[in-house]
Amino acid sequence: MESADILIKNANELITLEGPNKPRIKKEMGNLSIIKDGSISIKDGLIARVGKNLNCKAETTIDAKGKTVMPGFVDPHTHLVFAGSREFELDWKLQGLSYMEILKKGGGIVYTVNVTRKANQGDLQKQSCIRLDTMLQHGTTTCEAKSGYGLKTETELKILKTNKKLNDIHPIDIVSTFLGAHAVPKEHKTEEYVSIVINEMIPKIKGLAKYCDVFCEKGVFTQKQSKKILEAGKEHGLIPKIHADEIVDTGGASLSAKVGAISADHLLMSSDNGLKEMAKVGVIGILLPGTPFSLMQNTYAPARKMINFGVPVALATDLNPNCWIENMQLITQLACLNMKMAPAEAITAATFNAACAIGRNAIVGSLEKGKQADVIILNCPNHKFIPYHFGVNLVETVIKNGRIV
Repeated sequence: MESADILIKNANELITLEGPNKPRIKKEMGNLSIIKDGSISIKDGLIARVGKNLNCKAETTIDAKGKTVMPGFVDPHTHLVFAGSREFELDWKLQGLSYMEILKKGGGIVYTVNVTRKANQGDLQKQSCIRLDTMLQHGTTTCEAKSGYGLKTETELKILKTNKKLNDIHPIDIVSTFLGAHAVPKEHKTEEYVSIVINEMIPKIKGLAKYCDVFCEKGVFTQKQSKKILEAGKEHGLIPKIHADEIVDTGGASLSAKVGAISADHLLMSSDNGLKEMAKVGVIGILLPGTPFSLMQNTYAPARKMINFGVPVALATDLNPNCWIENMQLITQLACLNMKMAPAEAITAATFNAACAIGRNAIVGSLEKGKQADVIILNCPNHKFIPYHFGVNLVETVIKNGRIV
């Protein structure tokens, strides 16, 4: 009889997401490949077998009767590393001030940049570790982490080095993104700063980031400036991502298709033509419903329209000081309740498609033989309970790389 390190058995629903190793679109997003009374065996950090009524000798056996077993959540858009907090902005939000108005009053990105510049790498690591621990407790086993709260070369490198250190010491796998073009620091004019990002920052981050991102938005970086930065990143081996059309339609969705971005994120105000261009070339739309929720907005990304167009949709927290959410369960709940995504679509978007959005779908995002054993057990009878029962942590057990963490 074969042996296993961990055997999970009797799952009421074992959500495997087994299927083609490419981003799921349209009706594919509703196919979770569920095994009733499912079992999964884990050996040497990998998934050994998936099926029904598996029988093997295991060092640890977990009876998941009445529970849901699924891949660990993948969070493909976070601003994990920053210093300080901005709870003082809540009063301004309640008074009706917009994001840009808060920025002008000394809040927003500029405030966090000032605090983050003063923090040493040890402080950043300590604060970020606490956030990662919370993410893990709520079932996130892989995440992306951006720089962008430095806005000068020294601090951007400090953040990226913190990402690298956290990936080494924390159970959560971290994929790093360079976002030097997050805002324009007050000490530079925009074109001057674009030149610094391209000629000074990007050449120095080799080995510290896989992706290059830019905040393409009115009052921040134009479509032309964003394209210039992303093309420069490509010359240094960085794959483009883009913060697109969050506040106004700047053509960011269309730009993401033109530059071959792996994802375009936010997309609240994108045009139909831009979304169709994304669908045509397979750019993943990462939707961040926590952001309009935290800003008390009524406008959310048009998820239903995007799915109908054939855009592969992923979900993420957008964890940052303005949207302090570490819980991907809450994000799936907001996606269902405020963006009209079906529970199965939201789960696909928060696992497999999210893994595709950071280039990790070959190893995580689904429960299939040979993949990394990143598994979560939820104390609920089926996948529809995840958006249905909100305000609590449904995750009971987290297994990362085949180890109960």
